Amino acid sequence: MSHTTFKDWPQMAATLVPAVRELHKASPGVMKAFREMGAAAHESGALDAKTKELLAVAISVAVRCDPCITFHVEGARKHGATREEIAETIGLAVYMGAGPSAMYAAQALEAFDQYTDKAAG
Repeated sequence: MSHTTFKDWPQMAATLVPAVRELHKASPGVMKAFREMGAAAHESGALDAKTKELLAVAISVAVRCDPCITFHVEGARKHGATREEIAETIGLAVYMGAGPSAMYAAQALEAFDQYTDKAAG
């Protein structure tokens, strides 16, 4: 398995932690609520911790959040996710990124056609 160094993901996480601490100081109420929401989302339930982290990885990719990717990939790894599971998860994220784009593209074309028809009278 080859490794790339386009971004240093562990360093990104380490570098971001102090900034997040500052955000906690600047907005303690909001960040306390955010932390509590995260804890509630990670509580035991029908989905195990690894599955929840894999879902978070997929969403992180779909919404293009680098810090989310680094934290949730590491969370998934710590909960036992394999490279193959990460790859399958991000494959689904790529598909979902493309699928909704295709659906909105169809709507954009429909909007154009409706405006054209309205302009023609």
